[in-house]
Amino acid sequence: MNYEDLYQSLQPHEKNVKDTLASLQKLFKAVSREIENGDLKSLSRDLEAMAGASAAISSSLQGMRDVTEAFDARAYFENGEFAAQMLALCEEKGVDVRGDFPVYEIFPYRVRLDAENQDLYMDRKKVQCMRPGSFVETVKNGQERLNKAPFNALTFAGELADAYDLAILKLKKQPEADVYLTSLYKFLAPMSRFRKDYDQQSFAFDLARLYTSDIETTKSGRRFQFGPSRIGGKAIRILNKAGQEQFLATIRFFEQPSESV
Repeated sequence: MNYEDLYQSLQPHEKNVKDTLASLQKLFKAVSREIENGDLKSLSRDLEAMAGASAAISSSLQGMRDVTEAFDARAYFENGEFAAQMLALCEEKGVDVRGDFPVYEIFPYRVRLDAENQDLYMDRKKVQCMRPGSFVETVKNGQERLNKAPFNALTFAGELADAYDLAILKLKKQPEADVYLTSLYKFLAPMSRFRKDYDQQSFAFDLARLYTSDIETTKSGRRFQFGPSRIGGKAIRILNKAGQEQFLATIRFFEQPSESV
C-alpha cells in the first residue's frame, strides 16, 4: 500500500472536476447575460449544458469518493508502510531521522505516529497528512525556516551562563563544575507553561546553533566547554555543521587563566 498509488488514481478525477468547474463558470456568466438580455433560446441551451456539466462533476466526485474509501488508512499506519516510506524519503532527501515506530526524532522535531487514530504529530502539533512525501517536505521546510531564524549565539551563551550559576548554587556544586544540560533546561524553563513554549527539542536546537557557532566565550569573557556523559539518558542529541549526530551532556563555564607576564 502506497499513498502515491492513491494519488495517481485520484488525479484524473481531480482534473475532470477542475476542468468542468471552469466550464461551469463560463456557462454561468453566459446564462447571467442571457437572463438579463432576454435571450431565452441561448438560455435554454446553456442551462442544459450546465446540467450536463453538473452531472459530470457529480460522477467525478463519486469516483474520488470510491477511490478514497477503498484506501485502508488504518492498515497503512498500523502495518508500518507509512513509516517505511517516510524513512525512505528522509534518506533520499538527506533528512536526518532516528528512532523506531511509532516515535522518531527528525531534529529538532519529535514525530509520533498514532496508528489507532491515523494521526500524525510533529512535536505537540497534529499534522493532517497521510502522504509521506508531503510530510517530509513539511519537516524539511520547517528545518530550513528554523535555520534561517535570527539567533544570537552570544546572548544565548549568556543566558546559559546565568542558568549555570543558579544551578551551581541550587545543586551545591563546586564553581566551574560540569552541570548536566538537562538540569540547566529546568532552570531556563522552570514552569510547565514555559516548557510548553520552549520544549527540550527547542533547547537542543539552540544548543546545536551555539555549538556550531564561532562563539567560545560569554560577553563577560567566561569560556564554556561542552562535555559527554556515560549516562545515555543525560545526553542531548544535536547535529553538527556536517549534519552528523553528536551528543552533548554537560557544560561548564570557567574564567580564562591570566597570561603570565
